[in-house]
Amino acid sequence: MNMEISRRQFLRTAGAGVAGTSLGALGFGAMEEAYASTIKPFRLVNTTEVRNICTYCSVACGIIIFTKGNLSKGEDADIVHIEGDADHPTNRGTLCPKGAALLDIVKSATRLKHPMLRRAGSDTFERISWDVALDKIARAMKDDRDANFVAKNKDGVTVNRWTTTGFLAASATTNETAFATYKVVRSTGMLVFDNQARV
Repeated sequence: MNMEISRRQFLRTAGAGVAGTSLGALGFGAMEEAYASTIKPFRLVNTTEVRNICTYCSVACGIIIFTKGNLSKGEDADIVHIEGDADHPTNRGTLCPKGAALLDIVKSATRLKHPMLRRAGSDTFERISWDVALDKIARAMKDDRDANFVAKNKDGVTVNRWTTTGFLAASATTNETAFATYKVVRSTGMLVFDNQARV
């Protein structure tokens, strides 16, 4: 096999070989390995994505909550990341500063996670179950409605009003949830009805 090489090709090939061996001798041979070792692994691997609505204002931005832990295996699902939902028509993946800080709020040490009750005459709160809390609220509402419900006004016209109790609803809900909440509250006769966004 006859291989002809010009002087220029020979010098170019020899120069590249000298440069490569020089870099190797100076310690640049392991540069790719060193660079690869600095790259962090993708932290959302093996997480479960759940779509939800931000808990703040009435804009109702879409969020994606990433959790680790398999509930089917009895593990606790720990929230590890929250970000805006790019497929949500309201915010298209963007979040305001409060929405961007949702993970800090979820992980906050001062966040109330269980119903608490301070009994009459006590100066401390005690933890109670959700069943006890909901039963207590339902009993207080029923007693107040029975005592203060106005079925007819002074002219004898049926009004079905309950003016001594009000209801503060969440504004960060879907239209369907807001409609159902409105119907339930109004069906009890409550006139005082509002939410945090006043919409």
